[in-house]
Amino acid sequence: MSATSTERYAPTPGPRPLYTPEERARRDATKWTLVQGILAPLQFLVFAVSLVLVLRYLWTGAGYEAATISIVLKTGILYTIMITGAIWEKVVFGQYLFAPAFFWEDVFSFGVIALHTLYLYGLFAGTWSPDQLMWTALAAYAAYVVNAGQFLWKLRMARLQAGATA
Repeated sequence: MSATSTERYAPTPGPRPLYTPEERARRDATKWTLVQGILAPLQFLVFAVSLVLVLRYLWTGAGYEAATISIVLKTGILYTIMITGAIWEKVVFGQYLFAPAFFWEDVFSFGVIALHTLYLYGLFAGTWSPDQLMWTALAAYAAYVVNAGQFLWKLRMARLQAGATA
């Protein structure tokens, strides 16, 4: 092993900061940070309302149409936040997805998108029962909660790291 390859793989002291100073500057300067900051709580609000509607349907059998509309709306917002998030990653990290700082969040996001898309497939194919659709939505929502937790954790780590460097 050459000295350069040894140096490349040598452990660095402490964890890698979530953002380099250059990445932080790009993050703070781009409009896409604001877009993400608006879409994320909006998506959570739609999710919370939709979750209540889905559970109401599963418990009572009432409100299928409202639950369905809310799931489709939630899915549309999810697609929008994924596209704008990819643009944000490109601006901040230089690649559309799977930047090292958000690799696992992006991986899990694709699982969330797959479950939401599976719901849409079942809905528009017309071959799934309302109960099957609602249970699929709940699975998608459970994955969304985990994914949202991942992003909140990263946000907290970024704030702690910013405070430590200030």
